[in-house]
Amino acid sequence: MKKQKRDPAQRVFTRGYQAGLNGLSHEKCPTQQESLRVCWLNGWREGREDRWSGMRGVSAIHKNPAVLAGNS
Repeated sequence: MKKQKRDPAQRVFTRGYQAGLNGLSHEKCPTQQESLRVCWLNGWREGREDRWSGMRGVSAIHKNPAVLAGNS
C-alpha cells in the first residue's frame, strides 16, 4: 500500500498544536521557513488556548489535529 504524503503545513500545525498543548514555549519552533513557521505558531496558539481551557489528555482528544487527520 502506498503512503500518501501529508501536507507539510498540516504536519507542522499538528506539531505546533502538540507543543502548545504540552505547555512548551513558542520559541521552540523547529523551523525557520516563514510559511511553515506561521503554521506552527498558529497550531501552538490553538494548543495553548485549549490548555488554558482545561483540555488536557483525554479531554482534548476530540480537538487534536493528529487524531482528526487519522480519521479522514
